[in-house]
Amino acid sequence: MDRVRRVLAWVARAYGAPGRERDTALLIAKCVLAATLSWWIAHALLNATSPAFAPFSAVLTMNVTIYRSVLQTLRYTAAVIVGVAVQAAIGFTAGPDLFAFAVVAAIALTLGQWQALGEQRSQVATAAFFAFSTYATTTTNTDRALHLGQIILLVLIGCGVGLIVNLCIAPPLRYRSAEQGLRALAAEMESLLDDMADGLSSGDVDSERAGQWRTAGERAQRAVGQARAGLSTAESSLPFNPRRLLPAHRGYLTFDRYRNALNALERAVYQLGSLTRSLDQWRETEETYTYAPLLEASADFARRLRDIAHVVAELDSDTLAEQAEEMRRRAAFAQEALQTVLNAVGEYELPLADASRPYGVLVVEATRLMEEFQHTCDVLRDTADD
Repeated sequence: MDRVRRVLAWVARAYGAPGRERDTALLIAKCVLAATLSWWIAHALLNATSPAFAPFSAVLTMNVTIYRSVLQTLRYTAAVIVGVAVQAAIGFTAGPDLFAFAVVAAIALTLGQWQALGEQRSQVATAAFFAFSTYATTTTNTDRALHLGQIILLVLIGCGVGLIVNLCIAPPLRYRSAEQGLRALAAEMESLLDDMADGLSSGDVDSERAGQWRTAGERAQRAVGQARAGLSTAESSLPFNPRRLLPAHRGYLTFDRYRNALNALERAVYQLGSLTRSLDQWRETEETYTYAPLLEASADFARRLRDIAHVVAELDSDTLAEQAEEMRRRAAFAQEALQTVLNAVGEYELPLADASRPYGVLVVEATRLMEEFQHTCDVLRDTADD
């Protein structure tokens, strides 16, 4: 019963609002349509011996973007042709015996290492094995040649139907994926900065707390990879996609702003990681220097950076100009907070050059963090003004 409720909830989310659930539901629906049409053509119209090749090919090459569908179609078709060609060459020479199958398997699996075929490399052997099965069940060379040619024809039909369905029915335009990746990354950074601000303001920088920060920093690192994947998806959704020509989408078809902002945030994540590692080495007792004011200033600085990350976590191209202005204002506050950190170091004459204490690292990483956050703000503001 719980599983049914979860399924119904997923359907409700897919129906109610744009998002991953709706994208997945749309892809499933298009796969069903493409597979059904391919089966009908192969089974009802062509009366093919192995009609399943057509719907299998249609579903296999259906992808979240038109560009990737085209790429997978080319690779898959090439893999099938190579596999069938291997079987034809060996089969017509040696016949359908066990030795011939071993030779076909060896050659097909070797050719399946061809990097140009990408993730479709395994289909060389698959096609060769199916072709051998078809070859072994026929008696004359003419029938064998026709059946092998039919496999290639069915693959072409399935791929063609899949491409047409993907192109004509809501062709995916994933420019929002770039935004979503940045938002997820910024949300991880916001959470980490908020917890760091809380810990620094209370003086809670023991090994357990610092370990939590390191773990949060690792999650942010993973979010960087996910953001890059989202950016790649957004860029690959443009080629061959007719929807990019519509006036409503023309303002979203460049991704330099997201790439530059992502690069800056990635560097900021690295600086945060270095900062958390230095805090993990903080002495539990400090009898020589008064460091509480520095911690308080650093906590305020972390809050200011958190405020910037919060705006990025709600990034929306439709309101980018307003958000960029808000980030500019918050960046000014963060610059002032950074100056307070530097003033605390000078006022209390903290030893920046002492490697056993984290004061120097705190100042260096705080300065670099500010540079990367400022660069993020500048990039988004400049592109919003274009």
